[in-house]
Amino acid sequence: MPWTSVVPTATFRLLYVWFALGHARRQVLHWSVTEFPTASWVVQQLREAFPFDKVPRHLKYLLFDRDSIFSAEVIRAATSMVLTPKRTSYQSPWQNGVAERLVGSVRRELLDHVVVLHQRHLRRLLHEYWSYYHDDRTHLGVDKDAPLSRPLELPPPDGATVHARRRVGGLQHRYCWRLAA
Repeated sequence: MPWTSVVPTATFRLLYVWFALGHARRQVLHWSVTEFPTASWVVQQLREAFPFDKVPRHLKYLLFDRDSIFSAEVIRAATSMVLTPKRTSYQSPWQNGVAERLVGSVRRELLDHVVVLHQRHLRRLLHEYWSYYHDDRTHLGVDKDAPLSRPLELPPPDGATVHARRRVGGLQHRYCWRLAA
């Protein structure tokens, strides 16, 4: 499902983040950043998310909000990809709680702690965050697992200590066991 979010920069420019999110595993399928979003740009993002119109079988619907950027052109593109476009009701963010939760998590865990300088900086930050989000961050919606599923680490024998691995420039961490040397 596509979604957009607005991020201000240090120079008070607005950058728009677009992402397609798979509901089943909370996985970000594709994302991009632009300063000037248009319906044509959204269609291009859909093409990049699903190249050669190869939409995974488990994806049936394209759920989007009431932003005017999701115009008839976007609906035609989604329909041509054999996706059923669905629009949320007016002022009803709870109808797409998974996307709203993702936007809130990105804001709380990343954007509230940094000042975005420009588009390239935001891209780098989001690239690091998506790596953390997919590989390390657990989600209640996927049984306390990460979207790309990680193996369960059982405590090793005596003498092991907990080691923190820095993620997203030290804003987040992943904890694992390490045997004492």
